[in-house]
Amino acid sequence: MGIAATKGILAGTMLFRRDAKRDRFERLTEQIFPSLFGTALRLTRDREEASDLAQEAVIRAYEAFERFDGRNFKAWMLRILTNLYINKYRQRKRAGISDSLEDEHTAEPVAPEGTTPDRILFDNLVGAEVEEALGRVPTDFRTAVLLSDVEGLTYEEIAEATNVPIGTVRSRLARGRAILRKELEQYALEQGYIRKEQ
Repeated sequence: MGIAATKGILAGTMLFRRDAKRDRFERLTEQIFPSLFGTALRLTRDREEASDLAQEAVIRAYEAFERFDGRNFKAWMLRILTNLYINKYRQRKRAGISDSLEDEHTAEPVAPEGTTPDRILFDNLVGAEVEEALGRVPTDFRTAVLLSDVEGLTYEEIAEATNVPIGTVRSRLARGRAILRKELEQYALEQGYIRKEQ
């Protein structure tokens, strides 16, 4: 699914009545849609679900466009997408399906934002191995890692997008990165990204 399909869906509804609003929204959405869909795909791990999630986020964002503060459209859209995903995840959790190992009261050390070795390792690794490893990270942690390390959101933006305190964001990032690091350690050793300590 691409932005053209989303435009078609929106244009087919009665949402778009003011052309200036529509044009501005479409321009902004086109610029960030690859990130929006990529995040949806990494969260859901299913192309059809990701397509539905991204479309729903675009529709919701258009409906609320008057409330957009004009600062960071990408962060705003990712917050809408993340909230939609979290709501769907909570519904699944209530139905007895859960993939979170999180213990909100666990304190773990976290380096300053943007300087962790995991961030450097993650930035250097690409391809199917990372996607597969990321898919094995529990949802809450994966969401934090995606929004921080893939989409570049700040702790504050992630806290706002996920409706949790910054301390919880830090904890989720630490746990998510630790799980991801463990998942990727063997691959990184084989590829020479890291060396086994003597």
